[in-house]
Amino acid sequence: MAEKKLSFAIFGNDRRALESIRIWEILNYLTKREAEIYIEETFYNNLVRELHEELCISGVFEGSNFDADYAISMGGDGTFLRAASKVGAKNIPIIGVNMGRLGFLANILPSEILSMLDEIYAGNFDIEERSVIKLDADNARIEGNPFALNDIAILKRDHASMISIRASIGGEYLVTYLADGLVVSTPTGSTAYSLSNGGPIMVPRSGILSLTPVAPHSLNIRPIVISDEMEIRLEVESRSHNFLAAIDGRSEKLSEGTTLIITKAPFRIRIVKRRNHRYFSTLRSKLMWGADSRG
Repeated sequence: MAEKKLSFAIFGNDRRALESIRIWEILNYLTKREAEIYIEETFYNNLVRELHEELCISGVFEGSNFDADYAISMGGDGTFLRAASKVGAKNIPIIGVNMGRLGFLANILPSEILSMLDEIYAGNFDIEERSVIKLDADNARIEGNPFALNDIAILKRDHASMISIRASIGGEYLVTYLADGLVVSTPTGSTAYSLSNGGPIMVPRSGILSLTPVAPHSLNIRPIVISDEMEIRLEVESRSHNFLAAIDGRSEKLSEGTTLIITKAPFRIRIVKRRNHRYFSTLRSKLMWGADSRG
């Protein structure tokens, strides 16, 4: 029986284009498997410039203008988030190769990529689905992608005074935050920006969100965890009359008086995991829990 021909869309961290030996390994492997290979345009151009030769692939794509059986993200978690934003509702599983340091999302080591591809072709892997949140505004247009796998942060602009954020959950008033900002995080994003502001770690697929203030004026204001089925409404006031909404780090400038609505997206992001992958083991390793720092 003939092996099924697969297609792959490859995203890369442009700053790591010099680490092209891994790209060559992947391209050679997939070419031998007669796979269709597509590379994100900016990453492709960087590779061609560094390698001084054209690559024998099926095509180059820009933005979200692609279709494939799998996406491969080569970089850190930032590259993975960018790939996830382009995959969106396409339902394409993402393989995250960690070329960086931390890698909660991109958790496959470069040395493991070929064995991971073997497992893809053998069907010996797991798919983990992660929830996504969406930002809407009542009287303004969100210019970029409104969906976030990690978090949506409402922030003051540089050098501005703290902002006022009136928060309602499920139609009920919660509190008015006086702070530098507010981070609304999914479980996936709970080990990112939210954690650095004192937010809770939330286990994936737990069906919850957290609201964590950034540098709150009152020490009585603490993070809160809610069901991800609940609608979050935020009304922002600022002395500078505008503020930032960062959607997985992609910033939008919005005007004071805009009401923001955050809800769960109607789709999930699918992440390829090795069969032996364990979340709590990754958590202990990445956060160095149990490590003795006394020297």
